[in-house]
Amino acid sequence: MAYEGNPGTNRLANVLTGRMRKENESPLVLDFGEIGADGSLTMDTYPVPIPKGAYSVLRQLTLGPTGAELTKTMAADGHTHMVEVPEIMRSIGVGDRVLVARVQNRAVVLDIIKSS
Repeated sequence: MAYEGNPGTNRLANVLTGRMRKENESPLVLDFGEIGADGSLTMDTYPVPIPKGAYSVLRQLTLGPTGAELTKTMAADGHTHMVEVPEIMRSIGVGDRVLVARVQNRAVVLDIIKSS
């Protein structure tokens, strides 16, 4: 090969090999977890509870409890109706099983897990 014995190419190959090895050794990116009574998050592969406020939650899981006001609609005649948060769109709560992503050093709750 034309590049055999080239120190620059050899160094590049070593860097790429090291990065690929490190990537393969990285921990899980997705995990399951549970919301505790105090709002903490305990993940299946990281059993130390993460306090409420020390993890993130996707916006869709912060809309409020079932029955809370989501928005109001207005008919052409000016009459308004309140639209409530349905069960399927409610915020996370105590005891919920959740899907969690690890983004750098931050846990992010993606959604509530439901049985099939």
